[in-house]
Amino acid sequence: MTIQSPCIDICKLDGKTGFCLGCLRTRDEIRAWKTMSDDMRLAVIKERPGREAILKSEIETETETETAAQAAQTTSETQTS
Repeated sequence: MTIQSPCIDICKLDGKTGFCLGCLRTRDEIRAWKTMSDDMRLAVIKERPGREAILKSEIETETETETAAQAAQTTSETQTS
């Protein structure tokens, strides 16, 4: 049995986590996929839910940081006007 690649053609790596935004594999895992054993591939697949949670948390943190920065800038602009 061959474990198929989880690639969904959204090939962009997150700079902080190192996970692909589409398949949630690392660059090294993507490169090695064709030579991995099915056991190794299955281990990568099983890690995807945890990686998705990490990536989601990272994106939420970035959004909160951006929102806070925008609010601070708006407050600063309002006070100087």
